[in-house]
Amino acid sequence: MEAELKEMLNDLDSLKQSLPDPSNLASSILKLQSRVEHLTKLAKSAPVRRTKVQDMSAEVVDSNPYSRLMALQRMGIVDNYERIRDFSVAIVGIGGVGSVAAEMLTRCGIGRLLLYDYDKVELANMNRLFFRPEQVGMTKTDAASQTLSDINPDVVLESFTLNITTVQGFETFMSSLRNKSFRPNKEGSGVDLVLSCVDNYEARMAVNQACNELNQTWMESGVSEDAVSGHIQLLIPGETACFACAPPLVVASGVDERTLKREGVCAASLPTTMGVVAGLLVQNTLKLLLQFGQVSPYLIGFGFNAWLQGYNSLKDFFPTMEMRPNPQCSNAACLERQKEYLLVKPARDAAIIAKMEAEALSVPEGPLHTDNEWNISVVDDSEPEWTDATSSGDIYCYMTFRCNNAIHTTKTRIDGKKFQAIRLVEPANNFHINALPEGLTRELPAADEFQKFPAAEPATATFDDIEELRKQLDALNAD
Repeated sequence: MEAELKEMLNDLDSLKQSLPDPSNLASSILKLQSRVEHLTKLAKSAPVRRTKVQDMSAEVVDSNPYSRLMALQRMGIVDNYERIRDFSVAIVGIGGVGSVAAEMLTRCGIGRLLLYDYDKVELANMNRLFFRPEQVGMTKTDAASQTLSDINPDVVLESFTLNITTVQGFETFMSSLRNKSFRPNKEGSGVDLVLSCVDNYEARMAVNQACNELNQTWMESGVSEDAVSGHIQLLIPGETACFACAPPLVVASGVDERTLKREGVCAASLPTTMGVVAGLLVQNTLKLLLQFGQVSPYLIGFGFNAWLQGYNSLKDFFPTMEMRPNPQCSNAACLERQKEYLLVKPARDAAIIAKMEAEALSVPEGPLHTDNEWNISVVDDSEPEWTDATSSGDIYCYMTFRCNNAIHTTKTRIDGKKFQAIRLVEPANNFHINALPEGLTRELPAADEFQKFPAAEPATATFDDIEELRKQLDALNAD
């Protein structure tokens, strides 16, 4: 488009210079008109960008981009899905995992996304998801902002092209996390969650330091160098292990990770593994922010006990382990957060127990199933009533069988509209296997009554019979 506009400006200059000559004027005007028509066709073929949506609606129409998301609220999965617009999420590292996570959150209608990366899009990134060939040369943050704003213009996007491991970059990172312009009333920092999608230990430690200082909950993710496994981890300062509490084996051994990289050798990359890790990361982000269900057991347990989830694509294996904070952590901010957590933990535990007890007491005793548009009902068979078949007009079927040294009698009522089965269990010594309710007779043999065939009489062989057989054999051999 820029090249076309530049050519049109050149034509205008030529038109101005040729005004004294009428013949040249007509030719220039025709050329300019043709160029404008071409630009008009290009504009018509460009993708149409949707307008912003003021409020999320549950209306089921093709033009509503949030109808299928709001269905989670209608189905009782989420109490109030519209709350997602109130949350801010920072994503550090817009690579194979971070870019896909950003797209997923954008499509889910997150309120605000902060994007951090210093790298540019390359053709070598095309084996991954999200980025497109025409974006080669752009910074990853600018390219991501361009794509995400086209997908959902309702999301507030803030991009930062910087390296958080430098002094200036770290200061800018901390300042942006503190910024509360999106939600001035929010307690703590200006973001609700930080997602670390970086590919090196140094950057992870920078995120760890920032979140420990700000008491900011964050999630860490990564994919292995061979591209067949990955992990995600929830980190809550003071309550769970920070990244310095249990450093990787290579770092703990004192090896500088920068010396591990060799010239001309790159890490493997599979979009499938990265997509799986990004999906798990965002799924647990939504559950954590919107507080629905239970945050994935692969990641953490109830009550926000941190777990580390691993993923091995060769066997589709998801190992988990609990990660508690290290009292001897080398990070001073982590130790400070641990002290704060131990002070408030008793009160928090008591509040959780009181809430659970209150919820248990407040559950009203009502019908097993409320009325619904499908006319489905559940019959309570906890107290079966054995009604007389002849007096009620209903038809009953009985089945008696023995299991685990007990007699099970099933009574089924069939009246054309309902089908109710009631099972009674009585000890074997109090109920005879062939017993039936009074007034009923057995027309078929009991299932455990096997037909008894008369015992065969034992064969008796006499001496004369044996001699006769021997003579017949001798005759056959003689022939």
